[in-house]
Amino acid sequence: VQLQASGGGLVQAGDSLRLSCAASGRTFSRYDTGWFRQAPGKEREFVAAISWSDSSTRYVDSVKGRFTISRDNAKNTVYLQMNSLKPEDTAVYYCAARPDSSSSSQLYEYDYWGQGTLVTVSS
Repeated sequence: VQLQASGGGLVQAGDSLRLSCAASGRTFSRYDTGWFRQAPGKEREFVAAISWSDSSTRYVDSVKGRFTISRDNAKNTVYLQMNSLKPEDTAVYYCAARPDSSSSSQLYEYDYWGQGTLVTVSS
């Protein structure tokens, strides 16, 4: 599976962005997909994940109520809608996939990674 993340950019606090993760290769519809982010000088952290089997979702507490992960299997794409952005959301955002069905938040459980897209939120 090859993943291509896009949609990042420079926005102001309170604005919205939608990230996309386009997949090619194997049957993406049977892969869990997650979004992770890495801020400068910090470790990569889990943001959100969605299961392929029942579209159940999981979020880190800091984005609950602001971010929404969704998938369109027909388009082989997973989205991360980010609303009410804050300066602390500034990071490179990565999408990742794994051939399982548990919307895992564990970075090490993901086998495939995209190249990352930069989100910068100014105050």
